[in-house]
Amino acid sequence: MKKWIIAAVVALLAVIVLSNALYTVQENQYACTFRFSEIVNTENTAGLHVKVPFLDQVRFFPKTTMLYDIPPSEVITSDKQNMTVDCYILWSISDAQQFYRSVGTTGEAEARLNAITYTAMKIAMGKLAQADIINMNDGAERNDIYAGITETVNQSAQAYGILVEDVKIKQFDLPQSNLTAVYNRMISERNQMAEKYTADGDYEASVIRNEVDKTVNITISNAEAQAAALEAEGEAEYMRLLSEAYNSADKKDFYEFILALDALKKSLTGTDKTVILDEDSALAKILLGS
Repeated sequence: MKKWIIAAVVALLAVIVLSNALYTVQENQYACTFRFSEIVNTENTAGLHVKVPFLDQVRFFPKTTMLYDIPPSEVITSDKQNMTVDCYILWSISDAQQFYRSVGTTGEAEARLNAITYTAMKIAMGKLAQADIINMNDGAERNDIYAGITETVNQSAQAYGILVEDVKIKQFDLPQSNLTAVYNRMISERNQMAEKYTADGDYEASVIRNEVDKTVNITISNAEAQAAALEAEGEAEYMRLLSEAYNSADKKDFYEFILALDALKKSLTGTDKTVILDEDSALAKILLGS
């Protein structure tokens, strides 16, 4: 009976020792083994691992990329304008031992990243004018600014065993005192652009109108010249026909008689039917039967 009790106790002790000697590392974890508060081993491979039971303690740190949303902070541009910057950081632990020795926890790491990023942001924004940051240009033009800030923050964070993968600015805000001035400047720029477009349009319209007026005047002048030429040709033809029709004394007398009758006819169209003719007039002789 005693042998069974001893065997059970030994088995229990073996289970306790074995369970304390084994630990499991997940895919998204670093495992640091501590012995008397000193790191003796770091595992980043997922699976079952062994440690010295009762002496060694294991502490886990995340291996995944973490997002830290930095509280908005104010910076000053090169033209002495205040701006509020709201950004976030994508970071991960690159060296678990160094991370533990320098900062220890993710909370402390984020506090250090906050200070490093603010310093880098302050330096970068201090080299730019406000108009270089807030404008209507393509947002991709500011990627070089973000890349420079990311590189600066990452170099400083390496001392803590941290890899900074990206620093992204979510929003640039202006203090309320500066909003009106910036909006007025943007409105003034848009008004200047509108005035330029209007002036260019008016100039193009005047060029078109002048060209049309020139074409119209040339067309009318040519038409009038052609009309005058045709009229002159008609007059010449008329005179030629008259000359051919009345080239003898009898034809001339007959033509003059017809003209006299036409003149008499026109004079008798009114209410007054009295006609005064000279007695030597050929028309008077005809009417009087002379």
